[in-house]
Amino acid sequence: MVFLSSLLVLHVVALLRANALGLPRTPTPAQTAASTAVSVSLGGVTYVNQGLVAFGRIASNFTDSTGDSLGGIGSSIAIKPGSWQQLSNGSYTGTLVAQPDRGYNVITTIDYQARRHEIEFVLTPYSGSADLSFAAAQATLALTYRNTTLLVERNNVKTSGLDPGAIRAAQPAFGTNPLADPQMPIASTAESHLTVDAEGIVANADGTYWLSDEYGPYIYLYSAVGSLIQTIQPPAAILPQDAKGKLNFTANVDPATGRGANQGFEGLTLDPLTNTLYAILQSATIQDGALQFTRLLAWDVSEPTFTVPLVGEWVVPLPVSSSGKVEATSEIHFVGPGVFLCLARDGNGHGGSGDDVKYKHADLFSIVDATDIHGTSFDSPATPVAPKGKLSSKVTPATYVSFVDYADATQLARFGLHTGDPDDNTLIDAKWESLTLAPVGPSAPDDFFLFTASDNDFMTTHGVSLGVPYDAGEDVDSQFLVFRVTLPGSAPFVAAAIAAV
Repeated sequence: MVFLSSLLVLHVVALLRANALGLPRTPTPAQTAASTAVSVSLGGVTYVNQGLVAFGRIASNFTDSTGDSLGGIGSSIAIKPGSWQQLSNGSYTGTLVAQPDRGYNVITTIDYQARRHEIEFVLTPYSGSADLSFAAAQATLALTYRNTTLLVERNNVKTSGLDPGAIRAAQPAFGTNPLADPQMPIASTAESHLTVDAEGIVANADGTYWLSDEYGPYIYLYSAVGSLIQTIQPPAAILPQDAKGKLNFTANVDPATGRGANQGFEGLTLDPLTNTLYAILQSATIQDGALQFTRLLAWDVSEPTFTVPLVGEWVVPLPVSSSGKVEATSEIHFVGPGVFLCLARDGNGHGGSGDDVKYKHADLFSIVDATDIHGTSFDSPATPVAPKGKLSSKVTPATYVSFVDYADATQLARFGLHTGDPDDNTLIDAKWESLTLAPVGPSAPDDFFLFTASDNDFMTTHGVSLGVPYDAGEDVDSQFLVFRVTLPGSAPFVAAAIAAV
């Protein structure tokens, strides 16, 4: 990957490469790998996966403006509102807002200040059937790092990625807005710094953005310059508590009830037309009896600087492998009323548990006919939704269907990628953790580009963490894939989310 200093130069280079590769200037539905299109039905609506159309990567040894390794950026991405643009040559440009998690923590967690990156891109969709080389494929999604914003809380104190070994008690209001910072007990370091393991992001048109956290699991609203504005605490059933009912935010061990260790709010998305914010647990709470039955929660954020009410909660049944392993969710994205994309995956791939990739999907689920359990006894840790692993007869779960398969060998080969041997940088990455959508354009109003990125866990042999060099023993680049999908009825929601005209 070559990072260029000028987006104008990048546009020209992308165009020249696209012409050299014979990439189509104006993609049409008939050109987007129609022979491999996959259709699924959900709620009487047909959704179509038209195939993989672009690939990009960021080298594992690339550093951000602070000097630290630019790792973990696939933990969550969003298209910066107002940045999406279709060019006359058939390419598209925009800016990805990327939120890494808690820093390089293979040995132990570190005092990594939470941050937000901006990465500009030029997308030149490729819909041909011929296999591109790994190097040539990267012309389809050219990426350019732009900047990094560090996050702080009250009194301009930096956040930390350390495992929360302490709990900071509720504090009185601070500043001019009485709800503009944590006033409930929060996960913290021994020095009372707010700890953040960021996993989900929603970028707002006014420059603010929502961030979901695994430690709490809480949700935070930040300003464009990285200052904390608001904090959302979930119901008691979600909070990690010990056997005596006391909060214990550590991610080192499972609590007695609440979110499991490292299984907090992994996914975050917004219905921009109703200002409803949705967050999903990576897997079920400890007391719910079966990891498969995770929970989706919704808040009304119409007035984000005031008390934010919980307005919905549903059970989502995650896919289970043939061996009985739950494929936990890594991200969700709002598609339309009651319908969501859900990224569910195994841990295999480059930088993961092995090269035998079985399940990496962007699936669909609907809560239209599901039971809303918010405000019921299920919000207490004493009432599980699936006692002894069996879903309560009082609960109708979401309807879940398979949709986009990342590990399709034919699609990957078109971009120089593969599954299985060899385990090198052309093997699809293990940890895909983000989703965002952008419109194809007026010629295909129901078609969208589905962007997704991997979390490389800061794995590099030439790394820098908190200013100190490190060698993780393996180089894992950050990979980006773009699919073309048909999502009927999604146009007004996608347009509002990215402020597209």
